[in-house]
Amino acid sequence: MKMLLIDSNSIINRAFYGVRPLTNKEGLPTNALYGFMNILFKLYDQYNPDRIVAAFDLKAPTFRHNMYTEYKATRKGMPEDLAKQMPYLKKLLDSMNILRLEKEGYEADDIIGTVATICKRENVDCIIATGDRDDLQLVDKNVNVALTVTKGAESTTNLYDEAKVAEITGVTPDQLTDVKALMGDSSDNVPGVSGIGEKTAYALIQK
Repeated sequence: MKMLLIDSNSIINRAFYGVRPLTNKEGLPTNALYGFMNILFKLYDQYNPDRIVAAFDLKAPTFRHNMYTEYKATRKGMPEDLAKQMPYLKKLLDSMNILRLEKEGYEADDIIGTVATICKRENVDCIIATGDRDDLQLVDKNVNVALTVTKGAESTTNLYDEAKVAEITGVTPDQLTDVKALMGDSSDNVPGVSGIGEKTAYALIQK
């Protein structure tokens, strides 16, 4: 069995910024929906999965916000034109009988990590479709990451297995969490060790 596991917020966010503004006759923005569905159909044709699962973030705070109040404090809110399209994306996926997973207090990343862990345990091949390099930490013999980049209305996908992660980063997938612990994560407003940036973090873990 092969599963396609979609990081829905990541993919639609990239589609929104990668596709020029589009609207329907009622004035509803549709560029993110158009871009997302193009990516979905390409992924389906490329990997021919037996099952598709779509993971979503919810607006509610997560357990990380409770642990660390500054978590993602520097993030800008979702643009209004993108927010308007989210309910329609969920309706589209539901109409296609694609399983949609979301849970208050957790991020799509948590759901993706949980499903990937189940796939490893049950020996199910899993391809995670995302634009977020953080998911490379989940790669193993059963789990690959299809890292998607969108430019204009076109999207390209690079598939990462264990060998490619090691080739590109110089560390194994399970060592990426150690790298992030040292360097921090500016996009999530999570500090690392003072004085250690990305280059030094990778060098230390490689040694």
